[in-house]
Amino acid sequence: MEKYFTVDFWKQFASVFSRWLITDLLSIFILIILLIVILRVSSTLVNNLRGVLLKRMAYRNEELDLEVEKRLNTLMGILRKTSRVVIWSIFGMIFLGKININIAPILTGAGIVGLAVGFGSQELVRDFLAGFFILLEDGIRTGDVVTLNGTSGKVEKIELRTITLRDSSGVVHIFQNGKINTISNMTKGWSAMVFNIGVAYKEDITKVMQLMQEVGDGMFAEDEYKVKMLDTMEVSGLNDFGDSALIIRGRIRTKPGQQWGIGREYRKRLKETFDLNNIEIPFPHQTLYWGEEMDPLKLSIIQQSKKMVKI
Repeated sequence: MEKYFTVDFWKQFASVFSRWLITDLLSIFILIILLIVILRVSSTLVNNLRGVLLKRMAYRNEELDLEVEKRLNTLMGILRKTSRVVIWSIFGMIFLGKININIAPILTGAGIVGLAVGFGSQELVRDFLAGFFILLEDGIRTGDVVTLNGTSGKVEKIELRTITLRDSSGVVHIFQNGKINTISNMTKGWSAMVFNIGVAYKEDITKVMQLMQEVGDGMFAEDEYKVKMLDTMEVSGLNDFGDSALIIRGRIRTKPGQQWGIGREYRKRLKETFDLNNIEIPFPHQTLYWGEEMDPLKLSIIQQSKKMVKI
């Protein structure tokens, strides 16, 4: 303990500490500043790259700007996270070297541990590979409305291992990429709303189809809905003989994600049009017969007046 109170000890300590301040601490401080600058520069480069690619891809194959933007948002998000991991990894190795920690055994140990973990994490590797091919094939993007393994919702996040989905009730579903068997994208390129309109058997099919077409044409003529629709109503014709109705099928093609709002407005207007033209939209009912050779049972109601007599 006596050596800590000697002049020589404190002179030596001051010399070592001043040397550390001038060399190591200054270099660490510069390293931290470089880290901050590189992180900001990389973020700026990713944003600029996104803008350049957006301009170039907007005209390729007449792809819609919204579709291009969703795809770029997904890819740029993965690129931004990957670049940050690489930058932080390099910073960590340089920082450990500055504080005189030999990183060679650490890298060797990490390689051995990684090899051991790799044998036991085949499912993790499968998830990453599946996520890579999902991004490569551009089957799903952030912002799409999709159905994954029977669960529908809006894609909030796509990562190499998982996909995050939020349904209409606000519930968040997280799927491992390697366990996704089916993907149904309802907002890829363009969308459509299919209508199966049922009318009574007594109605004039030609007139009903004409009214359906007129309602669709009326919506397509309005600026509010024309910007959301790709074309007017397509009436296919009589599609089926139902139990109590004739089923007429039609379709409206819309921009991605607009089909539900267009569908609700079209049904509202069609109901109002049917009411004005006395077109019956039937509900399930049954007609009873006594036999094939007999007329339907006819019922008549005879009202008789009854006198109340007081006793």
